[in-house]
Amino acid sequence: MAHVGYWDLFTLAAALLTTGVIAGLVAGLLGVGGGIVIVPVLYFMFDLIGVAPNVNMHCAVGTSLATILATGTSSSYSHVKRGGVDGPLLRQWGLPIVIGVLSGSVLAGLVSGQVLIGVFGVIVLVVAVNMAFKNKRSSLADQLPGTPWRQIIGFFIGGFSVMMGIGGGTLGVPTLTLFNYPIRRAVGTSAVIGLIIAVPGTLAAIYFGWGEAGRPPYSLGYVNVIGFLLIIPASVLLAPVGAKLAHTIKPQLLDRLFALFLLITGLKMLSDVL
Repeated sequence: MAHVGYWDLFTLAAALLTTGVIAGLVAGLLGVGGGIVIVPVLYFMFDLIGVAPNVNMHCAVGTSLATILATGTSSSYSHVKRGGVDGPLLRQWGLPIVIGVLSGSVLAGLVSGQVLIGVFGVIVLVVAVNMAFKNKRSSLADQLPGTPWRQIIGFFIGGFSVMMGIGGGTLGVPTLTLFNYPIRRAVGTSAVIGLIIAVPGTLAAIYFGWGEAGRPPYSLGYVNVIGFLLIIPASVLLAPVGAKLAHTIKPQLLDRLFALFLLITGLKMLSDVL
């Protein structure tokens, strides 16, 4: 692990707490999963305190997945309780998503941090373009395709999500809405998908990162325990504040601002790769 002094440790804790605050506010404002915010912020914060470049992105992804274990459990329970989860679709997507997660986890553990940064940067740019120019009335088809395409879609959602350290919302919700899926049911179903992604993804991050040099202090594999303990309560406490603020700002403006944040993030991460 990276050797840091008390001041650096304090700085790390403050940065991680700030990460949780930002993630909570954004989740409440836009209804998106915190992973899409947590990963790039952690990536930049870890870089500031001298975490080794070859494990920086791995630690950001692993820590983000660990936080989804807590937030995803709470969110999934809430949506299931309200009947907002599509059980039949989860039964069809469950196994393909798990296979995708396992495949993505193994690949993420074997490839360099540069590859993970590149994957995150490219997909974030795609999400940014979708948020900036999406038309809520447009859809690709009236319903999800049948077998085997439906399962293939689930496989790729699981694989790319775990490599990016995000839950099911970032890729699941826009994918389902492209196929004319009701937005509330898409959000609820994607919340459970996020939990399916986070459990094996976190375990894989711990396994593949065990004993790796250059990690931030107090890490289990690629999962930083300090980040896990600080980000979760901060994000949970600030999410209601973000939701309240959302009612005072035009939704289209929120989407454009967040798209700009993602665009800048994606370009910065791709520039780091190049």
